[in-house]
Order: sequence, then C-alpha cells, then structure tokens
Amino acid sequence: MSKINYKSVEEIELIRESSLLVSKTLAEVAKVIRAGVKTITLNDLAETFIRDHGGVPAFLNYNGFPYSLCISLNDQVVHGFPGSYELKDGDIVSVDCGVVLNNFVGDSAYTFPIGEVDPGTLKLLQVTKECLNLGVEKAIVGMRVGDIAYAVQEHAEKNGYGVVKELVGHGVGYKLHEKPEVPNYGKRGSGAKLEEGMVIAIEPMINAGRAAVKFWSDGWTVSASDGKPSAHYEHTVAIKKGKPDILSTFKFVEEVLEQKK
Repeated sequence: MSKINYKSVEEIELIRESSLLVSKTLAEVAKVIRAGVKTITLNDLAETFIRDHGGVPAFLNYNGFPYSLCISLNDQVVHGFPGSYELKDGDIVSVDCGVVLNNFVGDSAYTFPIGEVDPGTLKLLQVTKECLNLGVEKAIVGMRVGDIAYAVQEHAEKNGYGVVKELVGHGVGYKLHEKPEVPNYGKRGSGAKLEEGMVIAIEPMINAGRAAVKFWSDGWTVSASDGKPSAHYEHTVAIKKGKPDILSTFKFVEEVLEQKK
C-alpha cells in the first residue's frame, strides 16, 4: 500500500496556487454556463483558461480520460463527458476541474443550477454543500478520516439523501490521487489520523434518492441508479492545527453567480 505524502509549508503554498487556478477556472465556467450552451464549450473554455495561466489540465489523458473537465448532468454523479448536449432550463451540472501548476495538483468541483431549478433539487445542492463544509470542519490535526466521513454521511442521511459509496475523496498534491482515501461515509474515530502536512480533496457525492450508482459503458460516467439528481462539491484542504486550511475557494464562482442574478 502506498504511503501518505506529507507536504512542506512551501509545497502547500504551491498546491494553493494550483487550487486557486482551479477556483478561477470554475468562475470562468460560471460566467458562460446557461441554457443553450453546449457542455463541450465549457470544457474548451476551461482548457484555454488553464493553459493561458501557465497550468495544464490535470484530468486530460489521466488514465485515458479524454477531456479537461468532468461535466456530469442531473442524475450523473461524476466523470461525465463534455459533448454536444445543450444545457436546458432546470438542469443541474456538476463541473469537476483539476490543474497541474508548478508540478503541483489542485482539485475542486461545483454543481451549478441552470435557470429555474425545482426547489427539491436546489435543496439537494444546498445540503451537499453543507455536507462539504461539515466535512471540512473536521479536517484538522488530531481528527481521523472517519470523522470527516461521518460528518458528511450524517448530514446527508438526516435529509433523506443517499451517500455514494463507490467513489471517494483522496489525498492530492504531487499527483491527482494519493493516499489516504477520504470516503463520505464511515465511523467517527476510524481511518487514517489527520496530521500536519497532509493535503486532501474532500468531495461529497450525494444522491437525491438511493445511494446506488451505475457505471456506464464509456468506462467513466457514473450515474444514480434510480435516475434521480446527484450533486457534487469538492475542496482541496491542507490539514493544520485548530482549523482547516481550505486551498480552493468558491468565492470567485459565487461572485459571478451573484452578478448574473
């Protein structure tokens, strides 16, 4: 089993730069995402923006993945392919982005509502984001991975939602996926101990209905088996004493969305 890679203070600052480029890329997506836009347009815009700022898309050609963004629609959980689909009023779109900058990886995801989305689905988005925030709160020295997992699961299930178990968060920084795995379900006090120098991607994937998922024949796309909506939010977080150090941010995205109202 591969070991956990601990990062120096200087390395964490480089991962912060990568993560902020991811955050700014998601904000560029936020500027143009609306009904009538093809999802491949979002992918191409993101790739151009990343490269223009000295980065490389971390997902492009990762284990053969053919795009720079994972774009997952409605009941798709993660790893959806951008393509010719034109977004429609009422859709939700999970956009997952990773960047390599100065040899370090940042990773973040945000689920966007398109136009008028029904209140039940908007609640799913809100609760999933709350799950992320509750998980991040536990990402401090002395806690364990299971404490993050439990915080996410408890809040999601309290609201009647299904927590995806086949896909998990992960260590990140030198590579896109490192140890430890960071599930969204589990027991308090279990799993790897969180220590200074660890950097992890926390990413609740929450289904409106059942937790069960199905894997598509494209080898990548994962969707909710009952066809109900799924939401996904993700932050890259460095483990520190006392409070988490969130290296990515939704501030840029949410400023754009506020301006578009």
